[in-house]
Amino acid sequence: MSAGGNSTSGEDDLIARYFRPLATHDGAFGLIDDAAVLSPSGEEIVVTVDAIVEGVHFLPGDPPDTVAHKALRVNLSDLAAKGATPAGFLLTLALREKTDAWLAPFARALGEDAVRFKCPLLGGDTVSTPGPLTISITAFGLVEPGKMVKRTGARAGDRVAVTGTIGDAVLGLDILQNGKAAAALAGDSLDRDYLVSRYHVPQPRNALAQTVRDYASAAMDISDGLAGDLTKLCAASGVSAQVEAIAVPLSAAARRVLESGAAGLETLLAGGDDYELLCTVPEANWAVFCESAQRAGIPVNAIGTIVEGAEPPVFTDREGRKLVLKRLSYSHF
Repeated sequence: MSAGGNSTSGEDDLIARYFRPLATHDGAFGLIDDAAVLSPSGEEIVVTVDAIVEGVHFLPGDPPDTVAHKALRVNLSDLAAKGATPAGFLLTLALREKTDAWLAPFARALGEDAVRFKCPLLGGDTVSTPGPLTISITAFGLVEPGKMVKRTGARAGDRVAVTGTIGDAVLGLDILQNGKAAAALAGDSLDRDYLVSRYHVPQPRNALAQTVRDYASAAMDISDGLAGDLTKLCAASGVSAQVEAIAVPLSAAARRVLESGAAGLETLLAGGDDYELLCTVPEANWAVFCESAQRAGIPVNAIGTIVEGAEPPVFTDREGRKLVLKRLSYSHF
């Protein structure tokens, strides 16, 4: 993504008009070069990339501002899980057509989040495509050497914790597609709007990054579903987990849908798009972890315990009986 001083193409004009104002980092050179420079002072650079595709990660009619928020925030969520401070991002944008009606609100919302999360645009690429609209972002974060929180550090006895609430986004998508959740909340526009907003605009927990870095033994963000992502974390660490399903935090709106029978617990545990943090915390760190999270304004809940073993995590009901989950997470393939 570069736009020289004298525009020579429609791509140059697009970049100069919509995206140069977002490139506030000195190392971005105002997007007039083909590369950018990051100059960390003794820190390590954490790199993550996620793409969102029309018809897969967002609906064709979704507002461009929510698409922009989601595109950046799913990457910011990854940085938060690693305990990293955002440093900047690269944007690849594949467009079917160039229209101000779509690009202006998209760029404005992207710029708002770049400022809010202190993560400026560094560069990227814009291309045309006959296929679905696709946005790919590569985000960079900084941590002290050796301090990035991996998936591999969970140990028996650690508490399993999650931020926020689980299952809202999958219900929001169901509402947008006029599914059973929409019918269950037909008379409650506030709950419907809340769940839809959770699907459209993730809330990355970057305010908790230092807490994760200081006190968690392992972490990842919940993108494909709590059950499946916990399974991945446990496999990476060579452990298992026991989780009390009743302890999994649900929003009031999600609980109403669950109680109506319009969705089962498995849907909430495996639906994906939560973009909350999943952490394992040693028992000795639990109290200070909670205190730090409270100061950051991020709700956290313990939902279970890491145990020895190689089997997948076990979810139990309020009577302690094992829940049989036919599906653990969303899968692209």
